[in-house]
Amino acid sequence: MTTADWHDVDPADLSPVVLVVGGFLTMPGLYRQMADALRDRGAADVVIAPIYTPDWVLCAVRGLGPVTTRAGRSLLAAGALSSASALSGAGPASRGAPILYVGHSAGGILGRLLTSPEPFEGRRFGAADRMGALVTLGTPHLVGSEARWGGRVATSGARFANRHVPGACFAPTTGYLAVASRRVVGDEGADDPRSRSMRRLYEDVHPAPDQPVVAGDGLVPVASALLPGARHLVLDDAVHGPGARFRWYGQGEQLDAWWPVALEVWRDALRARQALRGR
Repeated sequence: MTTADWHDVDPADLSPVVLVVGGFLTMPGLYRQMADALRDRGAADVVIAPIYTPDWVLCAVRGLGPVTTRAGRSLLAAGALSSASALSGAGPASRGAPILYVGHSAGGILGRLLTSPEPFEGRRFGAADRMGALVTLGTPHLVGSEARWGGRVATSGARFANRHVPGACFAPTTGYLAVASRRVVGDEGADDPRSRSMRRLYEDVHPAPDQPVVAGDGLVPVASALLPGARHLVLDDAVHGPGARFRWYGQGEQLDAWWPVALEVWRDALRARQALRGR
């Protein structure tokens, strides 16, 4: 492969630089194993946004603006790695192509906020052109009017995004993949108190009074995690976050289920950009 710009290369021959942005109250170290797995599966490189648990805790006072800004800086860093690969001639490479953004839980909301051309909490990002694809893992995109889970994450973030960058707003030149899981069932009529408690937890995220039985990943119900207009993938066995007894979205066969789809979505978006450029 030559040092051609990505516009002149078949996307099937390109590999993305991936930006991983973690979920509410997480820290970057929880995603290192996932980052290594993505490199093993063909990512040109992986950047993990340096957002730590105290940063998330401060969102209750400062809002989501500071952590969104930090995610934006990481997006620029990932883009710089992609651009550097266009000069190196080494592979696998993205040749300067827009990055593949992977947001876990609240990290997916930050990704949507970064695409907004409207200012969020006084910060204007408008970074959709920098993302070839936006992949969300267990992200609460749709929240009820009385949702209590996640505080400002569920209210100010998701609602702003749904108002200003609804659904797959920038498709087809930015691809969207929303990944959910049906692994944990909440049933308000079950004999098991844990199942009844899970149904109440899901109700806090996405009220569904006419659905006594609701499936999700143990924190976010399927109905909340599926972004309208995005490509959807519902896994059978993933749980919400790393460190759980069962495998989560970023591990093993769960990662293997969505990663090829994410690559397809990313490459389709690059083809759409190439087609527009060729007109």
